[in-house]
Formats: sequence, C-alpha cells, structure tokens
Amino acid sequence: MSYKHIEVKPTSGFTGAEISGVDLSHTLHDEAVAEIRQALLKWKVIFFRNQNIDHAAQIAFTARFGEVTYAHPHEDEPIEGFSQILPIDRSRFERRNGLRRTSYESRWHTDVTAVVNPPAGSILRAVNVPSFGGDTQWTNLVAAYEGLSAPLRTLADGLKAEHRFNARLRIPSNSKYAQRIAANPQVSIHPVVRVHPETGERALFVNPGFTSHILDVSPQESELLLELFFNQITKPAYITRFRWNNGDIAFWDNRATSHLAPQDLDRIEVERVLYRTTITGDIPVGPDNFRSQIVEGEPLTGELPTVLKQKAEKVLAEPALN
Repeated sequence: MSYKHIEVKPTSGFTGAEISGVDLSHTLHDEAVAEIRQALLKWKVIFFRNQNIDHAAQIAFTARFGEVTYAHPHEDEPIEGFSQILPIDRSRFERRNGLRRTSYESRWHTDVTAVVNPPAGSILRAVNVPSFGGDTQWTNLVAAYEGLSAPLRTLADGLKAEHRFNARLRIPSNSKYAQRIAANPQVSIHPVVRVHPETGERALFVNPGFTSHILDVSPQESELLLELFFNQITKPAYITRFRWNNGDIAFWDNRATSHLAPQDLDRIEVERVLYRTTITGDIPVGPDNFRSQIVEGEPLTGELPTVLKQKAEKVLAEPALN
C-alpha cells in the first residue's frame, strides 16, 4: 500500500500506525484525507504526534470523515460552543459523578456500543497528560475474529448479544453517574460478529465494557462464551500501546477496535485531560444479515439526545414558573 501525501509507520504487527507529514491545524487536501482513511482501515488505529490544535480544529478534522456526533449520551454539561467534544478528565468525572474513575469506561470497550449505531470512529486529543503513566491500548477485532478456529468463527457468526451501559458492573445506584444512566437508558442488540461496511472484514464485536450477555443461550453458556471471546480480543498479539504526549492525537476505527483506558493512574496523583470527538456510525450488520436493534434509547447523531433536550428545556422554563 503506497502513500504520496502521508508517511505511515506501523507500531505493531497487527494494530496501529503513526502518521507523519501532515499538519492538522491546516485544512488537508482531499487526497491526504483519503490516504489517512486508507491507513485507518488497514491499521485500525492511527496516531499523530505534536498536533497542537484547538477544539474547533479537532471538530473540523473529524468532520472530514463523517458527521460529528453530540459528545456523549450522558453528557449534560457540554463545553459551551463545542457540544461535540467530550472531556476525558478524571477530576471532572469524579466531581460530576461522585466516582473516582479514569474515564467513562475503564475496562476494555468499543465506544458507546449501547446505542444501535455506535460511532464509526473516535478521535482523542491530548492536552495535559502526565510525564509517565496514562498509556492507552487498542486491540484489533478483525485479527481477533480471524484468530479463532473455523468452528468457533462459524458459531460466532450466528450469535447476537445485548449491549448496555454499566454492563457486568454494579455502579452504586445513588451515584450521579448511575442516575444519568437510569435517566437515559441505552440498550441495543448487536451481532457478535460485525461485517465492516467499508472493508467487508469480519470483526468480533463484543467487549467487556458494554456487552451484558449473549442471547438465545443459557446464562452459563453466555458467561463461558463471553469469557472466551473477551480473552480472544485481549490477546497481547493484537494489541498496541500508546505513550501520550501533549498535542498527540489518536484516531481509531470504532467498528474494528476495542481500547483500554489507563490502568495505572489510581496510584499516581496527576492531572490528565484529553478531548474526544466521534463520528456518526451506521447500524451494524452480521454475516447472516442481522441488523442491530434498539431495545431502549435512540441512535447517536449530531443532535442533542431527546432526554437531555427535555432536561434543558425544563431548566430554562423553571424561572418562568417562579
């Protein structure tokens, strides 16, 4: 695969590549954007070093690859003027939600698979990261699927699974975060194997952060199958690890990866601030043509979610009622 407008340096055998030769603070030529997309589809996650851009430039870059979504289904205090941006800031998360966590989801996960159309891609920009610790890891879900034996691939091809926020985890019900989830529940049924809409590759589309159980099997069978699949997607061979510096950007194909937030920050009292944007995704389709289905909630788009819109309207109306 040749590139004329960018340089591509793989970071591991299966997953990840660093992109150089572009300045994201400037508008990119269409040819450069096409090559970045090509590199993303091949390597699943790509990294740009020393790109000191602002919120507006991040949104503009994201928009070159599709519609930019609203920040997050549970983000009820978006950045003024930049509602597409989700702060990844553990101090802010703890202050707003009453929980000490590095991020919205600290386990292996694919972004927001609780919705029926999970983001097609995510872009994360580092603004204030520690001098040590705080690395993020990504795994290649296509490689994980292809690494299964043929009988297991055949089995997985016909399975469906439920995805929801707070899956397989019990957040205290009195926490603000649990209350946000309860106020805007998102639950979807996805194929366990997803056919990539651009490459046609098959990906093992389950993750510990959102997948609650596999349908149409016993609870014991579901647990055993998920343990097998989770072990498969987190094999070291498929993983790349990224050491952040201020100004760095990661861009991942959310249809073909899962990632793991830092696991070492609980013992390090440091500030860590990054900003995420996401691209509106399509509805996953399995090898048997099963299309993902909504159980609760609504698709993720560029618009403010209905529940948050109603909440904002209620707040605006309160002074008038008094």
